[in-house]
Amino acid sequence: MKVQEDNAAYDEINVTPMLDLAYVLLVVFILMTTASVQGITVNLPKASDSPSLAKPQTKAITITADGTIFLDTYPVTMDQLKSTLQQYKAVNPALPVVIKGDAAVQYVNIVNVLALLGELDITQIGLVTQNLVK
Repeated sequence: MKVQEDNAAYDEINVTPMLDLAYVLLVVFILMTTASVQGITVNLPKASDSPSLAKPQTKAITITADGTIFLDTYPVTMDQLKSTLQQYKAVNPALPVVIKGDAAVQYVNIVNVLALLGELDITQIGLVTQNLVK
């Protein structure tokens, strides 16, 4: 067994104490930052238990596979749809409309509804689709 002399140079550095110190500093830093982020106390408003009396502004136009047109849940003809949308447009100039068309509906029915919306100058239009899962 070889005995090391006191004046001999060390060939390697022991990094274990430095890593221990780094881990302790990391834990202290994490604890101090989470403890210092308390936030500001704010008196938040309470939600009402009664349902809102305001009707939703977005109108839904649904076209079924047989070509029947519904405004929200009521069946309408193209003339009824035009007059009803004109009334809604007079109340709310930025009337948002979504169109839900059945996958089997003829494309011309959707184009006719889109043309009617363009004629009434309704520009906030959404087309409802279904996500395809692969």
